Amino acid sequence: MKWLAKINLRVVVERLGSFKSALFLFTVIGLCLFSGYRLGNYYHHFQVTNLEQQKLRLDQLYHQQEQSIARIHSLEVELTVEQLANNKAQNLLKEAAERQFEVKKQLAFYEKIMAPEKDAEGLLVEDVKITASNSPNTYHFQVVLVQQRLKRRYSKGYIELILDGQQEDKPLKIKLDQISNLNKKDLKFSFQYFQIISGEFSLPKSFTPEKVLVSAILTKSRWQKYAKKERTFPWLVSQQP
Repeated sequence: MKWLAKINLRVVVERLGSFKSALFLFTVIGLCLFSGYRLGNYYHHFQVTNLEQQKLRLDQLYHQQEQSIARIHSLEVELTVEQLANNKAQNLLKEAAERQFEVKKQLAFYEKIMAPEKDAEGLLVEDVKITASNSPNTYHFQVVLVQQRLKRRYSKGYIELILDGQQEDKPLKIKLDQISNLNKKDLKFSFQYFQIISGEFSLPKSFTPEKVLVSAILTKSRWQKYAKKERTFPWLVSQQP
């Protein structure tokens, strides 16, 4: 830029004259304006093109995002359907296993009755079922007795039922006659194959049962000896259907 400082405008005007100097000046100004316009136009075109490209790129990204969101929603729906199907299959398997267990249990029960040679001889306390009633702290019970002798005579006697649990953090055993209106006659049995003895009892509010102790007592007679069969069951309560 040192050459520009060396130019003496007075000398240029004197040599070219006023008209030519003015013409030269306007020409330079015009060239500068034209160059600035062209340069600005080029820059504007560049900016517009770049902006369009960025807008196009942004539209593509938005479109990809929408596709990704739609895919995620589709996968979520598929996952939910698969989870529902899996839960349904598990429930079906559970129900099938429970039905199979009940069938096996019933077969084992009748096998003990009809084919006692496969098991020990004598009277057996097969099962105890406790069912909650509609009244608070009141329950129904069923005791299933099975005769397992090859030469079956009538088994006669009575049962005793004791609840073993806790009351105020202290161990306690409660007999059935303490919590029910059943008497010894209601608990008698006389059968050749099997018999179900049932009844109802009410628990004290502060008592928490843990086990059920059942005794089947064969009374001494001409045809049978005195015997006592005992069995302990965990406290399990079934709800009324």
